[in-house]
Parts: sequence; structure tokens; C-alpha cells
Amino acid sequence: MTTPIRNQHPLMDYRRFGKTGRMLSVITLGGMRYLHGWDAPRDQIPTDMREQCARMVTLALDTGINHIETAHGYGKSEVCYGLVLNDDLKIPRSRYHLMTKGAPQSASDARQLVEEQLKALKTDRIDLYGWHGINNADICRVAIAKGGPVEELHKMAREGIIGDVGFSTHAPLDVIIDAIGSGLFSFVNLHYYYFLQRNAAAVAFAAARDLGVFIISPNDKGGQLFNPSPALRQLTAPLTPIQWNARWCLRTPHVQTLSFGLTEPAHVDEMLGICPATTPLSARDLAITARMDARTALDPIGAYEGWELLGDPSGINIPEVLRYRRMWQCWDQEAFGRYRYNMFEAKGHWFPGTYATDDAIAKLDRTKWPAGVDVAALLREAHQRFHRAK
Repeated sequence: MTTPIRNQHPLMDYRRFGKTGRMLSVITLGGMRYLHGWDAPRDQIPTDMREQCARMVTLALDTGINHIETAHGYGKSEVCYGLVLNDDLKIPRSRYHLMTKGAPQSASDARQLVEEQLKALKTDRIDLYGWHGINNADICRVAIAKGGPVEELHKMAREGIIGDVGFSTHAPLDVIIDAIGSGLFSFVNLHYYYFLQRNAAAVAFAAARDLGVFIISPNDKGGQLFNPSPALRQLTAPLTPIQWNARWCLRTPHVQTLSFGLTEPAHVDEMLGICPATTPLSARDLAITARMDARTALDPIGAYEGWELLGDPSGINIPEVLRYRRMWQCWDQEAFGRYRYNMFEAKGHWFPGTYATDDAIAKLDRTKWPAGVDVAALLREAHQRFHRAK
């Protein structure tokens, strides 16, 4: 008889992960940080990476985390976890829920990929499998096509190889809503945090459909909160920005777990300041939120988000560029803007968008601009501030 995964610990909170019925720790041990060494084969794990992974897995489990997340696309992460969990630490499979992800393009691809991942992870089952990167409408159609990869994942679920099928996404809101509405998924991994709140509608829709909600990268893509400006650090005191943002995300029971890329013991110590997370927010957390909100008065025009300008003929990812500008103007997070702005992929689907150069700005469709907002000027200012010549 399998020992149930524990969902009680004095240092951790647990929430039901939607229709999966699994009680997950509100903090997930994310595996994206184990990426280095891309040029070497996946199965060649550097000793320092393996030792670091073992140290963090031990600390995470000891502090009540019961959910480990990785993906086929995370370099050596799956192989590293497979070695550490099964060979080095010999952690009973009953102690944790395991999530991994992949982006198979067909039913046969799905079967082959999952078999490869099971081998890498040294396990006979994957509790939570996410189709990785439903980032636009075309990809969504491929993933959920009749006889396609998601349908094959469900076959594997019926065979007991997979527990529950979900998806991860960096897509615009309408695509996320369509994927949730397909009825094919039991959970969704998405971006939602204080500095990017538009996906609140997707969180609410997921809750209505009883999908589990997993927040992607709240500390990195959520604002590079591990590198806070003095102003941001002061605004969230006595909490750190990471602690406050996590509590803000967890203020609703519709969010169940947040991915933390824990890589050193100090990260675990900081994480412990998140629990117990209250719903709704405590008086202290509400006061911090009020201070954060008040900073938007420093740049009232910059509060314009520009979501209706997605898909502009200029190719500029207008809402994202405006978000980076706002974070710089209102919370002094200029480093975050430089970091993310220079990651635009032009026609790529993980982070689509072109730079706001003079040529791109000349192609802007001005017909949707709100009165009194010079979108071109805002974009030009952001480009001049953030762009690094390559």
C-alpha cells in the first residue's frame, strides 16, 4: 500500500489543486534553474549541479514542499532530478507530486516523448503532465486537435502512466481562455502576479471550471524580485518583495501554488516568511498593497496598459513594453526592464515582439490609441532606456 503524500507541515500551507484533487504545497520546487551546460548531452550532469539539486530537494521536502516541477525543455533538469531523487537521496515516490511538461506535435510524438521523460526521471508515472507552451492560437489548435498530442496524453492517463493533463502558457488572455474552455485540461500554469494582473480573468475562469492554477516564475518574470530596488524593498517592508508578491498571489484560493526556483538555503529561509498566507489579505498586507498602488500616481499616463493594441502591425509587444516602462517609472525596477526587453524574439512564440525602433514605431496603428496617450512616445522612451546593442 502506498503511503499518502503528506499535506500537513507547520511551516507550509496546502491547497486542493482543482479537479486533480491533489493537495499541493503553496510553494512548488521549480526545476528551470538547472539549465547550464546546454552544449553537453542531457545525461551529463555536472557534479556541482547534482550536489546543489540534492541539497535543495532535501531542504524543500524538510520544509513541507510536496510538489516538484520540471520540463523536457529545461535542459538537464529532468535527468538531474531523476538521479538525485532516486539514486542520491532515495526519496520514496510517495513523498512528492511530480510535474513535468513537453510539447509533442503529434500523438506518436507524445508517446515517445513521455517514455523518454519517464526514463530520465527514473519513474513509472508522472502525476501532472503539462503540454508546454500553448502560447498562441495556432499552437493551441495543434495541441488539442482530434487524434493529436493531448488526446494521446489522455490515453496515457487512462493507462496510469500520467495522473492529470494540463497546460502551461505565455499566451494572450483570449488564447488561455479558449484552452481552458476546451474541457481537455485539469490544470493551467500561467503568469499572474502583482506586476501582471491581466490574467485574473483566466484565473477566475479556471476556478469556474475547477482547474488547478499554478503560477509561473513569480520571482523572476514577475519582476526580478530577487533584485529589488531600494524603493521596492522599502515599500514591501517588513516583508521582502518576494514574500509580499507571493502572499498577494495567494490572497485568492483560486491560486493554489507558485513555482520557486530555489537554488540556495537563503531562498528557503525567505520562502518560510510567506506562510501562513491569508485569504483575504491581512491588514499588514493590505497596507503594503496600498503603498504599492499609490506609486502609480508617479506616472499616471504610464498606467495605460495597451492590451487592445496586441497584434499591432508594428510587431511591437506594446503591453509588455509599457509594463517594463511602468515598473521603471513607478517602482524603480529599471534592471527588470533591461533584462526582459532585450529578450524579445521577433517572430518567436515564447516571447514575441520586436524592438520599438524608429522604423517599427512608424508602422504603429494609431487608430486605437486612447485620447491623451502618446503611445509612440512611451515606447520610444522605453527603447532608449532599456535597449542594449548586440
